[in-house]
Order: sequence, then structure tokens, then C-alpha cells
Amino acid sequence: MAGIELAAWSFPVLLALIFIRIPIGLAMAVCGLVGAYLVYGTPMPLLNQLKQVTFTTFSNYNLSVIPLFLLMGQFAALGGLSRSLFKAAQAWVGHYKGGIAMAAVGACAGFGAICGSSLATAATMGQVALPELRRAGYSGGLATACLAAGGTLGILIPPSVVLVIYAILTEQNIAKLFLAAFVPGILAAMGYLIVISIYVRLKPDSAGRVAPVPMAERWKALSSTWPVIVIFLSVVGGIYSGLFTPTEGAAVGAFGTGLAAWLAGGLNAKTLREAIYATAVATGMIFMIVLGAGLYNTFLALSQLPQELAQWVIGQGLSPWLVLTLILVVYLLLGCVMDSLSMILLTIPIFFPMVMGLDFGLTPEETAIWFGILVLIVVEVGLITPPVGMNLFVINNLARGLPIVQTYRGVTPFVISDLVRTAILVAFPSITLFVLRLAS
Repeated sequence: MAGIELAAWSFPVLLALIFIRIPIGLAMAVCGLVGAYLVYGTPMPLLNQLKQVTFTTFSNYNLSVIPLFLLMGQFAALGGLSRSLFKAAQAWVGHYKGGIAMAAVGACAGFGAICGSSLATAATMGQVALPELRRAGYSGGLATACLAAGGTLGILIPPSVVLVIYAILTEQNIAKLFLAAFVPGILAAMGYLIVISIYVRLKPDSAGRVAPVPMAERWKALSSTWPVIVIFLSVVGGIYSGLFTPTEGAAVGAFGTGLAAWLAGGLNAKTLREAIYATAVATGMIFMIVLGAGLYNTFLALSQLPQELAQWVIGQGLSPWLVLTLILVVYLLLGCVMDSLSMILLTIPIFFPMVMGLDFGLTPEETAIWFGILVLIVVEVGLITPPVGMNLFVINNLARGLPIVQTYRGVTPFVISDLVRTAILVAFPSITLFVLRLAS
């Protein structure tokens, strides 16, 4: 069997392994190794490949950003920064109709700026905000949906673990990708606020009201968020100003959030061990997926499938915009059954060469960065798309006793908002790129 045919058959085999609950990293590694063995016909090149791919993957200096960002999120949760953000937002807008849900989204955006993980943002903010939403009389569907959607801001607003992985796979500048993600991240948060505003007007019984907070208490609550502002400006400002690299920025952020957690009394010997352990477990899981993807993608490169597929698509004379739309639709469909990191690692080696061979009127670097942000957005939509939206399960697990169907119904308007935003960013690439162009 030819290499291209082997690669084509490997996709349904991989999906079948995932369906029977084989860990995604192990499934990709098995498909990659078995496929490479069938291409080579002998085990010796395979063993050499296993050694080289493993070393090449884990000797990448940029991968050290991932555990540092994850540790930063752990420290931020221990320091009560998530609670401070939510209380500050609640003090200013909580008395409006739907205000507490809006405060939850705003707090998710703020926490995402110092976390970089969607699941961590959703889980942390869910523990803080969900009891307040239920106490204020918000329906279970709206309460869980706004937190699940708000949690996606954790990977969209820099720093973002998924963007780091994309930058490594496509050899792009991490700082430029972070910069390009700002406007789409702000648009996402604004879209969610608009959805909440419309939702509570169409369904008045879905949200309660709370008494306004005195102005003095509002300013006091806002002042408690200063560690978040300082850490964010230190990390992002330092990276963009060239003061330090993204990896060094992540280290500064981890130290800053650790110091804030210690000053707040949430970090001690016990919680430090727990934070390091949780970071190590999450990092090990991510790195296993990265290694599995590396082995599988090496097999795909050996089979020549990505290159042949890219040439075939270009040779069909299809509109670049149609090809891009079809790729994004594939991501939306995959998002219903796969997690975000797995999608990125599995598809980018196939879709990226295809997109880079099309003419969108942009420079190669602009095309790569714009496509990366689009992929990030549709991956984010996958996190809240039934039936396997990871954020939906995380939040619904916190809302004990609430049927998952109610969360599915509540999140539908947020998914529609994401699709509208995606269409706008596809139609107008300059919205994504204009900050990058100003900075260059």
C-alpha cells in the first residue's frame, strides 16, 4: 500500500482509537509508529526516528513556556486573584440586569490574561462565580453557559498555551501572535456581553438583580485587582518591549503570581507542592500529546500526504476564501469530538501548507499569523460546542444536579456570537492585523 493511502487510512483508525477512549497522545503515537513501520518495512529506521523525534520535540526551548504559564495559573488561583477580579466587576456592574453574568465574563477575561489555559480559567472562575450567580437567581442554563463561554477567553487573550503550540509548529513569532490576538479577544468578550444583554431581555426570569454597591466599596474592590494589572503589564509589556523573551516573561509572571499568592496567604509549603504537582501532571499530559503528534506528523510527512493534498487543492483552482471556509468548518466539526490541543497538533501540519500556498493579498507572515488567530477562535468555539465541549463539562460538573441539556441550550447564543465574530475576522483580516502593523 502506498504511503498516501496509508496516511489516508490512518485518520479513521486514529478517530476510532480516540472513540474507544485511548488517550489522544498514545493514539497518535501508535498510528505514527505503525504507519512509519509499514512505509519503511523494517524497524531500524523507526527506532532511529523515535529517538530523533523525541529529542527534537523536547529540546525545543520554547516549550518551557507551557509549564510556566500553567504554574502562573495555579498561583493566580491560590492568590485569590480570580475572586478579586469577579468581586471588582460585580461591584461595578452587578446591579444591572444580567450584570453578574457580565461580571463573570469580564473576570474570565482578566484571569485569562494571567492564566493562558481555557479549562483552568473556566474551572477557577466557575468555583468563584457560580455560587454568586445561583444565589442572585440566575437560571442554571445562563449561569453555566456564560462561565463556559467566558472560560474560552483563557486561550484567546494572551498569554495562550495554544498559541505557543501553534507558533512552535509553524515557526512563527510568539510575541507577534500574542499581539494579534488582542483585538479578537476583546471582540469575543464584547460579543459575550451583548449576548447576555439580549438574553436577559428576551428571558427576564433568567436573571435576578442585586442592590447597587456604594461608590467607595466599588473603588476598594477595584483596587484589590492591582496584582493582576501589574503582572499582566510586566509580562506582556516586557515581551512586546523586547525586555525579555516569552519564556522569560512566563517566568516573571510565575514569580509575580507566586509572590501575590504568598502575600495573600494562599501559598504555603503544602499548597506550593500541590501547585507544582498539578502543573507537572498537566504539563506531562500536554507533552505526551505533543510527542504523539510529532510521531504522527513525521509519518504524515513521510507519506507526502500533506504536500500532495496542498498541491491538489491549489490545482483545483478553488477560491482561497472557499478553501479557508472549508478548513474552518472542519475545525468546527472536529471541535465537537476532540479537545483543542489535539486538533491543533493533528491538523496544522496538513492545513498550514495548504493555506500558505493560497493568495489572500497578505504577506506570508501576515497570512500565517491571521490563520493562527482564526484557528484559535474556531478551536475556542469547539470548547463550548455540544456534545463534547470541554468547558461545558467542566462547568456543568461544578453545577451539581443541573442537567447538561440546560447548559447546551444556554450556550447556543454564545456559539452564534462566536460564529458571527469568526465570519467578520475572515472577511476583514485587517481587524486582526492592524495592531501588529502599527507595532511594526
